Amino acid sequence: MSVTITPIYASLIALIFFALCWRVIAYRRANKLSLGDEGDRSLLRRMRAQANCAEYAPLGLLLLLILEMQGGNVVFVHAMGLCLLLGRAAHAYGFASKPMNLPMRQLGMVLTFIQLIATSIALLLAALL
Repeated sequence: MSVTITPIYASLIALIFFALCWRVIAYRRANKLSLGDEGDRSLLRRMRAQANCAEYAPLGLLLLLILEMQGGNVVFVHAMGLCLLLGRAAHAYGFASKPMNLPMRQLGMVLTFIQLIATSIALLLAALL
């Protein structure tokens, strides 16, 4: 079976993750901060935005891949991929905004949770029925 949908979303989310990593690296270099956050709140925000993506994106992508490999409805697979992508993008934007854009950050988490829950339920139902 050829997997053609998940790589689209995995690639785009990887680019978001790279942008978040770059923000941390650039800030560290500009401010000569090597380890930890050294009490710098701006660096901490950048680190948490990056870490949040690293914490949620892999599970969402794994669930999406399994759904696609099990022959999930193409429209549903795309909808779940888009939900995760938009969720991660909104969350990253919310964190990056000055001042922090809390509604975008919250929207990002809601979309991410919708994807995780809906995909999990779909996979569970497919396995049990």
